[in-house]
Amino acid sequence: MSKIQDLAALLRHVRSAGIYHLPASGRGVLAKAAYSAGLAYVECELGETAELDVALQKIGHALGFPDWYGNNLDALHDCLTDLSWRDTPETVLLISGCDQLRASLPEAFDTLLSVFAAAIDYWRDDKHLFWVFIDMRADGIALLPTIA
Repeated sequence: MSKIQDLAALLRHVRSAGIYHLPASGRGVLAKAAYSAGLAYVECELGETAELDVALQKIGHALGFPDWYGNNLDALHDCLTDLSWRDTPETVLLISGCDQLRASLPEAFDTLLSVFAAAIDYWRDDKHLFWVFIDMRADGIALLPTIA
């Protein structure tokens, strides 16, 4: 099997869903594997912003959140756990350009990852797939072996 097929098969495993580091070389493979697995694929470029509210706005825009989204962590959680306006909650989300946010606001960045983790757990309990990949220096974020 190819790297894309291997990753697509892994992306279909609900218990493996989580937050992972994505090496630069894995971006194209991830997109193709997500589509092959029948998952929505969304890219969000944070543009090296150092402001949490700007990052949250970009995430909301990328995911097509409804107008009531408030660009705060509580609203992010609410929207990530109610994706009723999307065709499917089953999503692979790639967040890139996080390095400046993490350097400037490490606690806020950790909280952001906690919100993503809570959403992943929520969907996992409902037997749906929700993945988050972070395109930045790994520094403690797990690396998914099939795209290394």
